[in-house]
Amino acid sequence: MATTTGAVWGRAEQQDFRSRVRGTLLGAAVGDALGGPADALTLEEIRAAHGPEGLLDLAAGHGRRGTITHHTQLTLFSVDGLIRAQVRRDTGAWHPPTDLHRAYLRWAATQRDWGPDERREEDGWLAREEWLYARRAPTRPLLIGFGDENMGTLEKPKNPAEQGPEAVARSAPFGLLVGWEPQLVVQLAVECAAQTHGHPVGYLSAGAFAVIVHGLARGESLDGAVQQALALLAVRPGHQPVSDALQHALGAVRQGMPSPARVEELTSDGTADGLLAAAVYCALVGEDVRHGLCLAVNQSGPSAAAGTLTGALLGALHGETALPPAWLAELEGRPTILELADDFAMEMTQGPALHGPAGSAPGWLARYPR
Repeated sequence: MATTTGAVWGRAEQQDFRSRVRGTLLGAAVGDALGGPADALTLEEIRAAHGPEGLLDLAAGHGRRGTITHHTQLTLFSVDGLIRAQVRRDTGAWHPPTDLHRAYLRWAATQRDWGPDERREEDGWLAREEWLYARRAPTRPLLIGFGDENMGTLEKPKNPAEQGPEAVARSAPFGLLVGWEPQLVVQLAVECAAQTHGHPVGYLSAGAFAVIVHGLARGESLDGAVQQALALLAVRPGHQPVSDALQHALGAVRQGMPSPARVEELTSDGTADGLLAAAVYCALVGEDVRHGLCLAVNQSGPSAAAGTLTGALLGALHGETALPPAWLAELEGRPTILELADDFAMEMTQGPALHGPAGSAPGWLARYPR
């Protein structure tokens, strides 16, 4: 899988990129935390629990405010896998889907083990973060997909009928590979999604989401990034439901004031394409990040996934400084997310200096073993 670029990064470019990486990961996590307490509720139940306007602030979930779900856990292991894949390029043995699969198996172990004491040195630092061992309602497709060592592929996917949003919700980090050509970003996200979600709606939604984030991380408009995703989807078998959902989202922007009813129409039956469409819509029409996220989670579908996708889009578009500071202050795992985001930005901009033949960053290979 070839990629582009030997580009030299200027200081301003590095700072902007780091802000967008932080924004994407923090935005996804804070959207996940906002939507988590509403995940199993209808809109009427959300309003009954949180007031007539619905959920407008972080609410208690899993014992306290600001807690994340399996969507954020897996997003972080996506980042870990991508860094490890880049590190392994130096060895000449490079197959990113395999590196991502290994990262997801490390996540699966956190759902079985009591804590990080059982982890090996080669598992790296993220697998030793104790807070990630909380079991946050992982779904059956995830547990089956990562339940053994066999990796699902496009030729032989895991859960071939599965169209749910879990694979797309972990796919924002693929879009942060800004040095890759867009079609390669789609391909990697699709291949990794097929490890748990083998229906074209499941894995093509992941590819579309990743390449939309990719456009935003490179400074494009959201509308322009969606148009590019549509062009790249058009050549792939089974793309029509996902393409139709994205077109529906763009059309909905011109149909009057945003409302929960319109978001629910887009989410439809809660499949990946509907959640992607709803997130694009909420990111386009939101007056700011807070408004866009609240619009995304106040509906009867999977609110945590909707918040995760919308938060990642808004964070990639505007950077970390646009995210609500009060929500970030209460976000579970925020120090880990920031540390991982900065490591990813360093790997993408300074990789050869960190672990190449003349590497100058002691400890990098201990954090991300080959």
